[in-house]
Amino acid sequence: MAPAADREGYWGPTTSTLDWCEENYAVTWYIAEFWNTVSNLIMIIPPIFGAIQSVRDGLEKRYIASYLALTVVGMGSWCFHMTLKYEMQLLDELPMIYSCCIFVYCMFECFKMKNSVNYHLLFILVLFSLIVTTVYLKVKEPIFHQVMYGMLVFTLVLRSIYIVTWVYPWLRGLGYTSLGIFLMGFLLWNIDNIFCDSLRNFRKKVPPIIGVATQFHAWWHILTGLGSYLHILFSLYTRTLYLKYRPKVKFLFGIWPVILFEPLRKH
Repeated sequence: MAPAADREGYWGPTTSTLDWCEENYAVTWYIAEFWNTVSNLIMIIPPIFGAIQSVRDGLEKRYIASYLALTVVGMGSWCFHMTLKYEMQLLDELPMIYSCCIFVYCMFECFKMKNSVNYHLLFILVLFSLIVTTVYLKVKEPIFHQVMYGMLVFTLVLRSIYIVTWVYPWLRGLGYTSLGIFLMGFLLWNIDNIFCDSLRNFRKKVPPIIGVATQFHAWWHILTGLGSYLHILFSLYTRTLYLKYRPKVKFLFGIWPVILFEPLRKH
């Protein structure tokens, strides 16, 4: 976490329970943590296009919700890191819980009839979200949120491993790429927290372009944003395979992955 001595800017004193390692208002007076803010674009823009494509393809609403939930997380994180206000922190952290619950629902409903609804699972996930929200608003302890978020991610990891091990082994590349990128982000998140003082001292001694590369919380956003996006593709690929569509991963401009498919033609 960041040392206590940080300058103030447009948004006034920090009220959030967390202040990350990036130097506050170092780039512009209007954004508290500039790189931690703009790095959220990867979680905002691509999922919007994913949601639009899902609507056009007539996909089940839960996949549209998955894309939009990731966008909401990115927007909340943008507001949090831009202001370092407690209310904006909640706008970042609580949607992380809600989006993961949507991901969990999608992953456990991959092998059901089209447009079916699992009300029991829905009830459990909504209840879980309400309990986490209520407790977190009461205790205001970031570690509680991190543990609850970690439980959901662990559930997704186990389900993904089951699918690529026992159901669709040929999806290992996509599934493990999503997981590996996410874990790399988690590693950098921890390095940023544990070695913050050393990173700040290092940034004072090197050219700005090198210093930017050591903004590891921003890298956490980029890698977990990409990892989460790939997880949605993995979930969607699994679902459309089960529905006997013909999913294919294509790369827009040769770099950005999207999923395209067509229903299996009847002869």
